[in-house]
Amino acid sequence: MEPVLLYGHPGGTSLGLVAALEWLGRPYRLCRVDMLGEMREPSYARLNARHETPVLITDDGRSVSETMAIAAWLEARDEERRISFAPLTPQTDRMHQLMAFLNTGFTGAFSPYWVAYELETPDPAYTAALKRLGRAQVIERHDKLEGMLEASPWLVGEKPTLADGLLAGVGRWLEFHEVADIERWPRLQALRRRIDADPAVVYATAIEQGDDVPGSGACLGHIPLAEVIERYGR
Repeated sequence: MEPVLLYGHPGGTSLGLVAALEWLGRPYRLCRVDMLGEMREPSYARLNARHETPVLITDDGRSVSETMAIAAWLEARDEERRISFAPLTPQTDRMHQLMAFLNTGFTGAFSPYWVAYELETPDPAYTAALKRLGRAQVIERHDKLEGMLEASPWLVGEKPTLADGLLAGVGRWLEFHEVADIERWPRLQALRRRIDADPAVVYATAIEQGDDVPGSGACLGHIPLAEVIERYGR
């Protein structure tokens, strides 16, 4: 069977993994998950007890969660090195370093914004305090990333890799939460524009929004969440 990626909307980090699957070029399927509804249902715990996306159903029917674990699964199968580099090389070390930064401090900086976004009962004072905290954290992490960028078209060298996929998923949160203008970080702005214009990212963004658009041909279609739970849930 082909692996199945469960990706979340709105604004899921998993968008970058969809792009990575497109870059990888191997057959796969998708399952679109509403993170504000379906993901919170008790039945979803059969796939991920933490009620989170992304989740990968592997080609032997196992459930793998957490972005970094799924990225590692993809990297291990990237025999042609389309989205990664040979082991034990400086490029691999840098890619892993950037992925770790993006998946920890950079992603975590937005946590106050997501808490404010998901409040069930409006609380203006609490929301304002969360956004003040979040803004300081997000700007500081963007400053750090700007300083980490090198003079290359992508995060690591001349091609998009798993690291660029992770940035595609979380970088757009700057605009989603209206934190600051990307022009504040010119090198990051140029990279973001390049990533956002990539056909794989354009495809991933469109399907996240529910549009039916053609991709590279590697995606063999969507599977409803209820079917995935029935077939692969514990």
